[in-house]
Amino acid sequence: MRSLLLTAFSLVFLLSCHTVQLNKATGKWIPLFNGTDIKDWIVKIHHYECGENFGNTFRVEDGIIKVRYDQYGPFNDRFGHLYYKVPFSYYHLKFEYRFVGELQQGAPGYTLLNSGVMFHSQDPRTMPKEQDWPISIEMQLLGGLGDGKPRTTGNMCSPGTNIVYKGVFDERHCIDSSSKTYDGDQWVQGELIVLGDSLITHKINGETVMQYSKPQIGGDVVNRYDPKIKIDGTALKSGFIALQSEGQPVDFRNVEIMVLPPKK
Repeated sequence: MRSLLLTAFSLVFLLSCHTVQLNKATGKWIPLFNGTDIKDWIVKIHHYECGENFGNTFRVEDGIIKVRYDQYGPFNDRFGHLYYKVPFSYYHLKFEYRFVGELQQGAPGYTLLNSGVMFHSQDPRTMPKEQDWPISIEMQLLGGLGDGKPRTTGNMCSPGTNIVYKGVFDERHCIDSSSKTYDGDQWVQGELIVLGDSLITHKINGETVMQYSKPQIGGDVVNRYDPKIKIDGTALKSGFIALQSEGQPVDFRNVEIMVLPPKK
């Protein structure tokens, strides 16, 4: 027992030191993805324990985080997320993404050319094995379907959460942004500017496409969570950042963050 306690203490201490180092780097761009491996990230996939990267879902090749399902067979609702190891509160996040390949057999139709970046998320280590989505806010990423119809990206979705949008408390699960439609496998740049539980801004290819405020725990969509974690009405002032897998192959690269000074 003593050795377990020491191990737990060591982990907390190391994470705390890493957080302090990042906070000291306020105003500087820091890579979250080193281009080589995902040792600084935590995997949590529905139906599996935290840390189990079933089917090598999240892998690094050619300096890219690749989300793949070639070892799956039927998808079986194996919704997954790759979390950076420490939480953030005030920051500017940049990343690039592109959709590739075909939707995995058995994945829900709505996940076609669909992924996302979760933020202000609960710690993945607090998620039971059968919890499907993290309590979090999502910057939803969508690709055009090539049918000439608009399909915005950089939208807002809210698993187990709510926001204030255009000054009104809004319980909709997803709200469309004002972005353009991006077809094919082109790289698209996303940005998140997060100011604690205050203003949140989504940007796509340098253009602001959505803003909202006061993220908080509430609402549904999340299932089989630990009720001690989901306290509705709790303001979301900080949390983990995660890259999503939900049946569509997708690539991520150039994931970097600038820690911003907290609001006084």
